[in-house]
Amino acid sequence: MSASTPELPAANFLRTIIENDLSNDRYQSKKWAGEPGPASVLQNAPKDPARIRTRFPPEPNGYLHIGHAKSICLNFGLARDYGGICHLRFDDTNPEKEEQEYVDAIDDTLDWLGFTTKGPDGEENRYFASDYFGYMYDFAEALIKGGYAYVDEQSPEQIRLNRGTLTSAGVDSPWRDRSPESSLTLLREMKAGKHPDGSLALRAKVDMASPNINMRDPVLYRIRHAAHHRTGNDWCIYPMYTYAHPIEDALEGITHSICTLEFEDQRPFYDWVLARLMELGQLRDPLPRQYEFARLNLKHVVTSKRKLLQLVREGHVTGWDDPRMPTLAGLRRRGYTPSSLKLFCDRLGVSKSDSRIDYSLLEQALRDDLDPIADRSVAVLDPIKLIITNYPEGQTEACSAPRNPHDAQAGRRQFPFSRELLIERDDFREEPPKKYFRLFPGNTVRLKYAYVIKCTGFDKDEAGHITHVYAEYLPDTKSGTPGADSVKVKGNITWISAVHAVPATVMLYDRLFTDASPDSGDKNFLDYLNPDSVQRVNAWLEPGFTATPGARWQFERLGYFVADSKDSTPENPVLNRCVTLRDSWS
Repeated sequence: MSASTPELPAANFLRTIIENDLSNDRYQSKKWAGEPGPASVLQNAPKDPARIRTRFPPEPNGYLHIGHAKSICLNFGLARDYGGICHLRFDDTNPEKEEQEYVDAIDDTLDWLGFTTKGPDGEENRYFASDYFGYMYDFAEALIKGGYAYVDEQSPEQIRLNRGTLTSAGVDSPWRDRSPESSLTLLREMKAGKHPDGSLALRAKVDMASPNINMRDPVLYRIRHAAHHRTGNDWCIYPMYTYAHPIEDALEGITHSICTLEFEDQRPFYDWVLARLMELGQLRDPLPRQYEFARLNLKHVVTSKRKLLQLVREGHVTGWDDPRMPTLAGLRRRGYTPSSLKLFCDRLGVSKSDSRIDYSLLEQALRDDLDPIADRSVAVLDPIKLIITNYPEGQTEACSAPRNPHDAQAGRRQFPFSRELLIERDDFREEPPKKYFRLFPGNTVRLKYAYVIKCTGFDKDEAGHITHVYAEYLPDTKSGTPGADSVKVKGNITWISAVHAVPATVMLYDRLFTDASPDSGDKNFLDYLNPDSVQRVNAWLEPGFTATPGARWQFERLGYFVADSKDSTPENPVLNRCVTLRDSWS
């Protein structure tokens, strides 16, 4: 099925939730002041023109990967389909791992995918968690004053040990019942930089005996004397994600906060934070609700940013955009299109069941997208010379073929036929195996778009390698002429005129890992790096070929290829294989 063929939406339980919320007017009273803000900002604000608000909240500590594509398509797609708006929010609450490079890369990738953060009135919905540090701190003071938070003097290790286990309750901190006034003083000293890293922490006062270990007085703020990529040295205390996340959603008026399943156990604390802040007058109804779905787990891939960064830093790949990487920058350079990634995500659907998706489904989405639109051409990756002994030396004649068999209006391409041709080495056998219908001594095949030929011999070098193949052509059998069908053959082979062929470098990319789950269990994912994940070959292309960076073709019988966005020039083409014509791993 091609990307242009309409497909029924895959299963998506979130659509049912949203439709029920809208039919029940759950968000009828939702307000929007034109910018994020707490209850005080929204008090006199008008009704929110967006029926729903979703968000895509990447942490700028690495490049987006294929798993993010599912979240992007889901959140932006739901907002689009239900008259809503999706926010891009950079979750930059950890200053030690975040960089402007990653912010720029995320912006570029989202733009490439074709998603916009602008609302119908042109309002820009691109935000940073760091924009809300002031609100988060004010809310922390409010929680202390309300008796819902306290400053703990235990070390991080003591906090961890006293948290308890899945079968035993936690132990109350000795400072759990200190007065709000004392905690408030210490929090202000923390903010002023008067205490070293790890010496104090602000914790929520929830329930140290809760069966959900995430509710056992989680840390809200920790001390980090580290410069932030946006706020510099303005702050030396930073909020924990579990505290910041619900606040960010509430300030932005998010209605449906869609997360992956690993956040399911955090949902009770998400709701607790919002309920307490609404009780204290900091937030107003309706509050966001969190929903979880199964993340995208792809076979033969790792998506941990830590492991991807390790691959880059240790030189196992050439960078975040290496065409073997599962990053969206890498897939883009490999030749994947925005529509192919959207098609892939649409086909997966949305569920709450974890599974590992076969890599071939991603590849098939690209084939289905490119097949109807990619121009055809011919390349020879491993050439041997074929000499047509009865064709006059120095003579050439024009042959032609469709630019795209799916698009008659694309016209035909012209290329020369001559005495000396290049063919794939695999298209000749000195001793053919059974059911081999290509070229071997005495056999007759068609040179695609040209003549029928009969193999008459071959040469070898001293090492026994085939260097030349000889054949005679049948003059009245040219494709497109009345005699084309006068001789029946079983085999067709592609070819290029040797004197007219265009030299090029071709990068044959394959899966980065040989194991379907290289980082599962106790495995060291580096042990499963595929030694054949890239091969560099000196190839020859059909004349008339122009390698504009980003242009794509189907090379007949070989697969889909793209001119590399970094290294390719019209004078020195460098082409990446996007995907083979069919799945070779199965």
